[in-house]
Amino acid sequence: MSNELVEELKKLLIEGLHLEEIAPDDIDPQAPLFGDGLGLDSIDALEIGVMLDRHYGIKIVSDDERNNQIFASLQSLANFVAEKRTQ
Repeated sequence: MSNELVEELKKLLIEGLHLEEIAPDDIDPQAPLFGDGLGLDSIDALEIGVMLDRHYGIKIVSDDERNNQIFASLQSLANFVAEKRTQ
């Protein structure tokens, strides 16, 4: 898994979700994206899905049983993107 992709996703999240008070270095790739971690909510999850579709052509469906795993952390999201980009 490329650190480049993790850094790219950090910038994408900050810009796309308007997280102006957060710098890329403030985001721990292992920390949860939701709840106590980055503090995102379900609307943010939808926005992330749209961003992934726009930037990478990756679609995430709402009824995918892996969504909790995919959105668990920035690292897990990056792993998912990397996996889909090679398909």
